[in-house]
Amino acid sequence: MARTGAGRTGGAGRAGATRRAGGGAGAAVKGARRPELRVPALEPYRGGGLEPDGDYDGVELRELDLAGQDGGGARFMDCAVTGCVLDGTRLRHARFLDSVLSGLRGVGTDLAEATLRDVELVDARLGGAQFYGAVLERVVVRGGKIDYLNLRQARLRDVVFEGCVLVEPDFGGARLERVEFVDCVLKSADFTAATLSDVDLRGAVELGLAGGVDRLSGAVISPAQLLDLAPVLAVQLGIRVEG
Repeated sequence: MARTGAGRTGGAGRAGATRRAGGGAGAAVKGARRPELRVPALEPYRGGGLEPDGDYDGVELRELDLAGQDGGGARFMDCAVTGCVLDGTRLRHARFLDSVLSGLRGVGTDLAEATLRDVELVDARLGGAQFYGAVLERVVVRGGKIDYLNLRQARLRDVVFEGCVLVEPDFGGARLERVEFVDCVLKSADFTAATLSDVDLRGAVELGLAGGVDRLSGAVISPAQLLDLAPVLAVQLGIRVEG
């Protein structure tokens, strides 16, 4: 595992900014486009719980215990989901559009093959969240801590991880385009078989890699991070370093 604690802080998350990469002459990394949320006045959700293929439009689900419930295929449009418990909640194939998800708590939440578009995920405390094959577009993940995040085979476009802690996130086989890590911690991240394009890792205050070092083409890192990653890069390239 490679780890570096050298990342930039402050001003790293400017939307749509074009930044100069630290290596190639004239090379640039495109900044992620952040969601532009215009959530209307919301009505309190008065239903008894989630329903498969349910339709939730313009409502706020606040401080509900949704543990073990099945909302597979549901659509959440112009919604807020606030302070809800999602232990073992099934949301496979669900769609979250123009919505704010705040203060969520849960272990084993199933969001495999879900769609999140124009979404803010704020101060989540999740463990083992399953986003396998999910599509994330114009999403900001801000604050909180997510352990063992499964993003294998997912597609991330215009996604910002900001001020959060990600412990052993798995990006195996995922496609990342215009993804930024701003003032956040990545512990033992796995990029095995992932495809990266305009991925900005310079803002990671801690960067630990458990796999997929050879897949970092298309990412930009800081000079300090490059020095910290030098030993694992040498191993990957088969270079012997002797004093």
